[in-house]
Parts: sequence; structure tokens; C-alpha cells
Amino acid sequence: MTYETAVAFISFAFAMAISPGPGNFLLMTSGANFGFARTLPLIIGLCIGAVTMVFCVGLGLSQILEQYPAIYDLLRMACGIYVLWLAFQIARSKSLGAEKDEDMAKPIGLIQGALLQFLNPKAWTVSLIITATYTTPTNYIPSLILLLPLFAMTIIPSVSVWAISGSALRKCLSKGNWITVFNTSMALLLVVSMGSMLLNI
Repeated sequence: MTYETAVAFISFAFAMAISPGPGNFLLMTSGANFGFARTLPLIIGLCIGAVTMVFCVGLGLSQILEQYPAIYDLLRMACGIYVLWLAFQIARSKSLGAEKDEDMAKPIGLIQGALLQFLNPKAWTVSLIITATYTTPTNYIPSLILLLPLFAMTIIPSVSVWAISGSALRKCLSKGNWITVFNTSMALLLVVSMGSMLLNI
């Protein structure tokens, strides 16, 4: 990989990772409700899921789904149900998450975060672009593997910005009913961010 290609790839990965999307809305919500430290498993899970998806797409997962569209339809249905469930859980939380909060007892964990990426249309699009644009056809697998750690090192700090931003809002949201307004708004944004996919289920 040339220096120019590496810079272009990092710039693309940063722009895609930090832009609004379902995962980042969840990170901000988790940061606001539980703080940055308790949101770390979600950050790591989303990053593991994103890197794994790039690798799987690079090995031909997208072609398999094209051959068997029923699998993709099932994934979209599962995504729709899961996103609506997450949105409901977020919207019903009326207080900042504490260790024994009954409304939203636990932040979203590592495994849930990783699996969410496989149900995220944005993550599929990014993976397809990466494997088609930044790999070398004559040295495909090594170039694909080389991209993975670079991708991880780029997206971890990028998505962490959303969790840090949410955590910074905790003091303000602890006053009055602001946490209720915030959680309801973030739940709506989560659904809207995946609206085009949900409407096609």
C-alpha cells in the first residue's frame, strides 16, 4: 500500500466512521445514559463488527447474499425488529443509567454492538466501497488484511467522539426531564437513520 493510498483510505474511513448513523446514535445515547467507561464495550463491539464485515465482504459474502436474496431479506427483517426494540428501550428510559437502573439496566454490550454492524446498511456500503476501492487486485488478500488494522485504528477514535459527546451531556441531562426528551429524540433518530431499509422490509 502506497502512502497516498493509506492517506486516502484513512480519510475515507474517518469520514464514514464519524458521520451520523445508527451505531453513532447508539454511542451518544449510551454515553449520555451510562458514561464513557460503560460505553467502551459498545465502542469495541461496533469496531470489531465493522472490521469483521470488511473482511467477510472481501472474501465474497456480498456475492453469496446476491445469489441467495432470501438470506438478505431475513437479515433486513431481523435488523428492523432489533432497531425498533432498541428504539423502544431507549425511549422508555426516564433517568440516567445507574448500576441498578430498572428502566435501562445495562448499556448495549460488545456482542450486540458487533452483531449490529451486520444489520447496518451503512456498514455494508462502507465495506463494499473499501474492498472494491482500496484493495490491490494483483495482491488482493494481503492488501485486504493490511487494511483491517488500519481501519480499526481509524474508526475507534472516530466513533468514540460520539460516546464522549454523549457523556459530556450527562450533567445537563440530569436536570428536569431533559433525559426523557433526549432519549426519545435519539430513539427517533435511530429509526429514521435506518428508515430506507426498514421501509423496504
